[in-house]
Amino acid sequence: MSSVSCTWRRQRHSNGILAMGFQLCILVSCYTIARAKMSSVPAVFAFGDSIVDSGNNNHLPLTFIKANFPPNGKDFEGRKATGRFCNGRLPTDFLAEKLGVKKYLPAYLDNSIEEEDLVTGVSFASAGSGYDNMTASLVLTRSLEHQLEWFKEYRGKMNKIVGVERTDFIISNSVYFIVTGSCDLANTYFTFPFRRMFQDADSYTDTMLHGANTFVKLLYEMGARKIAVSNVPPLGYLPIQRTLRGGLTRQCPRYSNEAVQLFNNKLESSLRNLSAQLHDSSLLYLDTYNFFLDLVVNSTKYGFEVVDRGCCGSGLVEAGPLCNVFTLTCKRKYLFWDSFHPSEAAYELIASRTIETYFPHFS
Repeated sequence: MSSVSCTWRRQRHSNGILAMGFQLCILVSCYTIARAKMSSVPAVFAFGDSIVDSGNNNHLPLTFIKANFPPNGKDFEGRKATGRFCNGRLPTDFLAEKLGVKKYLPAYLDNSIEEEDLVTGVSFASAGSGYDNMTASLVLTRSLEHQLEWFKEYRGKMNKIVGVERTDFIISNSVYFIVTGSCDLANTYFTFPFRRMFQDADSYTDTMLHGANTFVKLLYEMGARKIAVSNVPPLGYLPIQRTLRGGLTRQCPRYSNEAVQLFNNKLESSLRNLSAQLHDSSLLYLDTYNFFLDLVVNSTKYGFEVVDRGCCGSGLVEAGPLCNVFTLTCKRKYLFWDSFHPSEAAYELIASRTIETYFPHFS
């Protein structure tokens, strides 16, 4: 609504009606501007682990870390198991949609991907990876370093599709989401004892931080400017962590969350420093930890009925190959899809909160 129509409202009405009409005009104008800014994002890209892997691991022959079989995808369009570790869409699918780009963020390695999907962004994430390169190698998936190689390859393809100038514009104006770190702590550090033999939590989170800083800098050097880095959620509340480390009553293991908080504090401080160093960059630290904790503690407020186990099978240990066509799934509203990954409903809430809280900083 234009300023002329606002003036017209003031001339025709008075007092309370005038104020109401003028406020409505401002709200509509702000909404229009916000939507225009969202639609100006040319593409969305994702790097990281299974939280944002939309099917890249389907094409890695040696790893068992895959989800391209039922019941995964049971609430996805066409009930298709795409390789997403979820009953439906991932947070980056919702983020891409809310940013006005597209409904689904496809996997870069998807053989059926169209050129128009390449132009508007893809996910380079590989389930099972982390900031520590050893994390991916333990389960034969692709590290962040390898994901950057895919990104370089992607840029070459884009130069041929839309030309160098347009590619440069897309690369520099798009939004990049980095979501990883959970597998470093849950798998590499807490599950494999040799890591803890040589490094305490403080030392290992320094290793993770070095990987995070290196990756952000390299991504920046490749042209990315709007980079959002999610912190690590409270791992102690994952069903698998309750089962393995919570004793007979499956309590949340406090030391898991303490290690996560140690890393998150370092990451937040480091990103603040990096933001000052990297010219013309927007680096956002996304606090997933506290919002996810609220989803667990105040679950009924968000409509969740079960938070201590996953929807797939018993919900105690199932994830990846253990969540398969032979396992039953829940009929109630669960916070977790399997013992490691949140449900589509949780992801949608996280994406909505991310847009509301952080996107204005990119604008």
